[in-house]
Amino acid sequence: MSDEREMLRDTVASIVAKHADSESVRRAMESERGYDESLWTLLCEQVGAAALVVPEDLGGAGGELGDAAVVVETLGRGLVPTPLLGTTLAELALLAADEPDADALEALAAGTSIGTVVFDPGYVLNGDVADVVLACEAGRIDRWASFTAEPLVTMDPTRRLGRVEVGKSVSVGTDPGLADIAAILLAAEQIGAADRCLELTVAYTKERVQFGRPIGSFQALKHRMADLYVSVQSARALVDDAVADPSPTSAALARVAATEAFQAVASESIQMHGGVGITWEYDAQLYFKRAHGSAQLLGPPRDFLRRLEAEVL
Repeated sequence: MSDEREMLRDTVASIVAKHADSESVRRAMESERGYDESLWTLLCEQVGAAALVVPEDLGGAGGELGDAAVVVETLGRGLVPTPLLGTTLAELALLAADEPDADALEALAAGTSIGTVVFDPGYVLNGDVADVVLACEAGRIDRWASFTAEPLVTMDPTRRLGRVEVGKSVSVGTDPGLADIAAILLAAEQIGAADRCLELTVAYTKERVQFGRPIGSFQALKHRMADLYVSVQSARALVDDAVADPSPTSAALARVAATEAFQAVASESIQMHGGVGITWEYDAQLYFKRAHGSAQLLGPPRDFLRRLEAEVL
């Protein structure tokens, strides 16, 4: 990772530590819009989180996919609810248009507008609060000039989803493979969450005493946590490769590996908490819900496995 991206990660991590602790996340996910609007403004103004993939001449920071992935992963560590993922995808969709809408891109980059891309109209990232909606269908990008939206009640309260129905739409360009970019960014988020969930689990096993000893000192749990660490780091390597060289294959590999790693960590976390992790007081249950909700978002792992299978047969 470059020095600039490390600085970006550290800056976002510092903001999260100050403004997005567990209690703040819970307040945000229960708010009217599903995220902390003041934190979103802070991320956009101090970090330029929503401007990273937008060229400078269109009001952005002129960054790359890797810059957005760093921020998405860092926010994912704390399950911080923000409209960043959907907005970033909307920006990439607009940039792929035959005639990019400069005004819309500038508003999205500033964080004053919220964007999203529709892959499945029944489950759309921050769909009920989005101002700019585009859709990928049959190899083209459509911009929805009018639409209706409603919030969804989902298993994962930290992930705002909406159901969106199109009114009027117009084709604006050719799809550059946004589903694969979405899969890569989601995989980066999953890795951040998996890594933090494992950290919290290790910390708990050092504090929880059973039979006069911290349970983390038992060999069986050490082995299980070591296996989880290897799984997360192996998946991280695939995600890093996909971010550096996006392709349908690298996206599929990253998505499958990150999903499996996160689900494994989240499930083991519940078990190593002795079952109390599933109760509302513990954050383990939020990571568990995020892991299983993310596994089905933007297409389940089996779809990506079929793609990989087709390439080796």
